[in-house]
Amino acid sequence: MALGQILRHRLDMHTLEGAADPLRWKWRLMSVVVVAVVACLLNWQIFLRCFYPIEYAAEISTHSQVAALDPYLVAAIIRVESNFQPDARSPKGAMGLMQLMPDTAAWVAQKMGRDYRELDLVDPGTNISLGTWYMKMLQEEFGGDLVVALAAYNGGRGNVNRWLAENRWDGRLESVGDIPFLETRLYVQRVLGNYDWYLRLYGGAWPPQAASLPMLPDVGRQLESWWHRGRQILHRYRGPGA
Repeated sequence: MALGQILRHRLDMHTLEGAADPLRWKWRLMSVVVVAVVACLLNWQIFLRCFYPIEYAAEISTHSQVAALDPYLVAAIIRVESNFQPDARSPKGAMGLMQLMPDTAAWVAQKMGRDYRELDLVDPGTNISLGTWYMKMLQEEFGGDLVVALAAYNGGRGNVNRWLAENRWDGRLESVGDIPFLETRLYVQRVLGNYDWYLRLYGGAWPPQAASLPMLPDVGRQLESWWHRGRQILHRYRGPGA
C-alpha cells in the first residue's frame, strides 16, 4: 500500500473516532442524568431538604422550647424573613434572622426583663430569643390563631386588629386574599407553605437530619417566592370570585 493511501486510511479512522466521541459523551451524560433522576425519586425527601435546609438548629431548639413553639414553625419564619442570614437588614430597618424592628425588639426586651442596650440583634441566639417570644405573644393575643398571628408579625398588630374590627379580613386562611397588604398576604402563605414542607421533609422529628447533598436554599426560596407571586397576580386578574 502506498504511503499516501496509508495516511488517508489513518486520517479516515481518526475522523470516525472523533465523530463517535460526541455521541459517546452524550450517552454518558444521559446515563448520569437518568441515575440522578432515579436517585432523587428514591430519596426525594433527602433531595428536597437541600432546598429547605435548617440552620441554627441549636438556637431554634432552645428558644422555641422556651416559647412553646414548634421549631419547624420558627425555621419557616426564619427562612422567609432572612433565609438564615443572621446579618440580614431590610430597607425598613428590620434586623437579624427573624427580622425584628429595633423598636419592637426594645419593647420585647423590656417585657422579657432584658436590657435592650446590651443586646445584639444580629446575634442568632438573641434574635431568635426575642422573635420567638414575640411570636408566642401574638398567638396568645389572637386566641392561638396562627394565621392571624403571622399576619400581625409581618403587618403589625395595630393593622391586623383594625382589619378584623372593620371586617376587611375575617382572619381565615381561605380569605387571606382580603388582607390589604400584598406583602402580608404573601408572607402568611409563604410561611405556612414552608412550615408544611418542613414537616413533610423532616417528618416532624427534631432536631432535623442534615441532607447529604449540597445546600441550595436560594434556589428553592426564589422558586417558592415566584410561585406565590404568580398566584397573587393570577388571583388579581381573575377577581376574588374566580
